[in-house]
Amino acid sequence: MFVARGLGRKIVVTRGFVPRGAPRPVALTIGNFDGVHKAHQAMLGRLIDAARARGLAATVLTFEPHPREFFAPQSAPTRLTSLREKLELLSAHGVDHVHVQPFGRAFAGLAPDAFAERFLVGALGARFILVGDDFRYGAKRAGDFASLAQAAARHGFELDAMPTVSNGGVRVSSTAVREALAAGALDRARALLGRPYSISGRVLRGDGLGRKLGFPTANVQMKHNRPPLSGIFAVRVHGVEAGVRDAVASLGVRPTVRSDNLPVLEVFVFDFAGDLYGRHLRVEFLAKLRDEAKYPDLDTLKAQIARDCDAARDLLKTSESA
Repeated sequence: MFVARGLGRKIVVTRGFVPRGAPRPVALTIGNFDGVHKAHQAMLGRLIDAARARGLAATVLTFEPHPREFFAPQSAPTRLTSLREKLELLSAHGVDHVHVQPFGRAFAGLAPDAFAERFLVGALGARFILVGDDFRYGAKRAGDFASLAQAAARHGFELDAMPTVSNGGVRVSSTAVREALAAGALDRARALLGRPYSISGRVLRGDGLGRKLGFPTANVQMKHNRPPLSGIFAVRVHGVEAGVRDAVASLGVRPTVRSDNLPVLEVFVFDFAGDLYGRHLRVEFLAKLRDEAKYPDLDTLKAQIARDCDAARDLLKTSESA
């Protein structure tokens, strides 16, 4: 059982080919739901309405790892959300049950008919299924909406298709969100997501450099395969204490002080002097200040951090009054 942080709402989370403890029967939708953006939210709303009308549990089937991470890890898309973040968002949007299917070679090899009969109907107990009209499934993506409709007729479940959702003439998709974040277009990403983009994680001990420079930072653990954005940002942080705190964040490889190219998320919370180690923080990215840069020495870096703090304070103050 998974409890969404800050919501107090329980959802059932199951795993494996034969889920134990899954609510039966279910209204089901299927997908990676990376980012849980506005198109996902529209699908969840439609699923929940159908589930409530039929007395079914609103259920999401998702995969871990992402199928593209399994087949081609080097070219797989950057993750917008970790599994925990995804579960929290699905819970917040009213889902009753999430089945996280481990994605491996055996599961990937299921023929479309076997996927529908043995897994969707037999294992998950689907009585209503909602998918996009471009949905593909089964070995080599051989199954499509037409073949799933045939399976529905054979096995007696209802099937519905979700149309494309657009925002400002742009198809809402995880790819569109990734492109906006990579370009530093956080307002565009926010419009596609329906909320500011955020990363959450536990605060770990770092190397203490920020404290030595006079800007003690919280080193936030990331469980994404790669972060979808980089640079210096004005942010707001949940989880420090009651309410939300303004901050500045650096997300990148810290080229001035490191050479391992491992991305790190560091957050300097304004006007806070407490201990954050072990806390679970959610960092909302509101505006990009600049790209990362390599500086000749720590004094130059320290002076730039001070300028970044001033810029972030001014920007966040302006956004509050707007």
